[in-house]
Amino acid sequence: MKIRCAILILFTFFGCARTVTRIAPAETIDLSGRWNDSDSRQVAEKMISNLLASDRFKAYGKELNKKPAIIVGLVLNKTSEHIDAQNYIKKLELAIYTSGVADLVESDKFRDKLREERVQQQDFAAATTLAKWGEEVGANLMLFGEMTSETDVYNKKRVVNYIITLFLTDMSTNKRVWYGQEEIKKFIRN
Repeated sequence: MKIRCAILILFTFFGCARTVTRIAPAETIDLSGRWNDSDSRQVAEKMISNLLASDRFKAYGKELNKKPAIIVGLVLNKTSEHIDAQNYIKKLELAIYTSGVADLVESDKFRDKLREERVQQQDFAAATTLAKWGEEVGANLMLFGEMTSETDVYNKKRVVNYIITLFLTDMSTNKRVWYGQEEIKKFIRN
């Protein structure tokens, strides 16, 4: 009897064990049908690629006569889902940075931290290593946008259409330099 109980306990313990498999971060896995890391990466890369290849952006760079400096502002989540917009913003920033076509300027949150450090350096850093005031690169352009979704449900079927809209605006003139929109549509059956 004791042996049977021990075998049953071992079978139960190992039969319910969780398995974990490592996969490549770029691999697309869609478990719930909700917005996920693959959607975020795919849309960010495609939109930034479209932005940097657009005729208006290229004309802006030629008129500026240098590589434009871009700051990524707010991307509002207006969907009914909890989407980490900051994660999406970081993917946009990474795509801009790695493109080499534009300079990336720090967002206000990080800029404020850098400025605090500069203040501290005034009292504590050696004069030869002191970060100087007035040397920041001002952004020429600000990228911002919104995420929305439309959902259609019938019985155990659902279609969700995510619409991501980005705007690139000249900081001096408020003139829109680029306007992009990307959609991802998902059909989910329960």
